[in-house]
Amino acid sequence: MSMRPDDHRRKWDKTEYQRLAQERLQNQTAKANPKDEEPIQRENLKRRDYKVDLDSKLGKSVVINKNTPTSQSGGYYCNVCDCVVKDSINFLDHINGKKHQCNLGMSMKVERSTVDQIKERFKANKQNMEEKQKDYELERRLREAKEEEERYKEHRKEKRKERKRKASDTDLLGGGLSDDMAAIMGFSGFGGTKKNS
Repeated sequence: MSMRPDDHRRKWDKTEYQRLAQERLQNQTAKANPKDEEPIQRENLKRRDYKVDLDSKLGKSVVINKNTPTSQSGGYYCNVCDCVVKDSINFLDHINGKKHQCNLGMSMKVERSTVDQIKERFKANKQNMEEKQKDYELERRLREAKEEEERYKEHRKEKRKERKRKASDTDLLGGGLSDDMAAIMGFSGFGGTKKNS
């Protein structure tokens, strides 16, 4: 560098900057190859193993002020994404959405089922249907047995009433008096028979 007053521009060391440029290019080519880096492995999308609680805050009043934490403020709080959604429909959209699933560590891809898995699923569903059918058959048989028992009880009650009625009729008609005694007393019946004169 010269120290002349008319030469006020800064002079650059070209060899130094060429060396820095070469290093930068080498680093970029090393980083430009994405196959060398480990990709983020995300889990395939799977069924939720818990029930979404949408009814717990239904019909309840909450007082909200400046100091209320976001998890207790009005609406539905997502602790994974740290956000509040105001209504249940948008909350369901949020928890089924891409951002929430990525925060859970899942990709939006679904695992492809194999033929064996599908056959196993059909078997399991068939067994469940057979068990439900057996339960239904058992319930139906129990109900029919109960109804039959009720009918039998009603029939027995009717028989008893019939017997009591017959017994009371015979007591009233007979009255415990013989025909001779009734004729002596002046009545032979209640006018149920016609006399030919």
